[in-house]
Amino acid sequence: MTYCAGILVKDGLVMIADTRTNAGLDDISTYRKLHLFSWPGERNFGLMTAGNLSITQSVVSLLHEGLPNPETGEIDTLHNAPTMFRAAQLVGNCIRHVREMDGPALEEARVKFDISILFGGQIKGEPMRLFMIYDAGNFIECGVDSPFLQIGEHKYGKPILDRAVTFQTHLYDALKVGLISMDSTMRSNLGVGLPIDLLVMRRDAAEPELNRRIEAGEPYFHDLRERWSAALRAAHLAIPRPPYGPSEG
Repeated sequence: MTYCAGILVKDGLVMIADTRTNAGLDDISTYRKLHLFSWPGERNFGLMTAGNLSITQSVVSLLHEGLPNPETGEIDTLHNAPTMFRAAQLVGNCIRHVREMDGPALEEARVKFDISILFGGQIKGEPMRLFMIYDAGNFIECGVDSPFLQIGEHKYGKPILDRAVTFQTHLYDALKVGLISMDSTMRSNLGVGLPIDLLVMRRDAAEPELNRRIEAGEPYFHDLRERWSAALRAAHLAIPRPPYGPSEG
């Protein structure tokens, strides 16, 4: 399984992804799901993947190499995409290309074509944007009213983000809440696990501000997990019990 979250706030973008990939109880591996495409001072993109590993790796490799454009005869790349919208279209086109090439063989082997992507960042002079791209290559965009998108095993972490994140949230508070969301997912689903990859991009900055991996035993993340658990215990103890028991007397 996978859990990835992208949070777009006033000051920038936070992207968080786990690294666990499993094909059974005894076949658990670590693979990077958060990828950085960076041309400092010009454009910076983060891309997170969920789904079939062979499909996601093919799409990421194609994005590095570029995709031939049948209309112009040129190679479309993230480096020459004129806008964030066109860059997101390129990601979708790469998904369609991989489906066209590998889809029939996967279908014959009864393997589902399964991929979803979070793609965000900024081109100099353009707004910072965040997209969710589906396995058909179509996509939706993150908005001010809903400042986050998730892929993979999202249901355990979504309530945390729903309650705590707005477009006005401080950039590093968004990172903190995102890590709490990740911890909640990891506690409820063993298919999501450490290490965790982080990417923080400040709006209009020349390059990413933070590109880091959290390994098992990392002090801050361990402290965050313990403090969040203690806060939840204290909160439920502070709330009165329901007055729905048997009548007294």
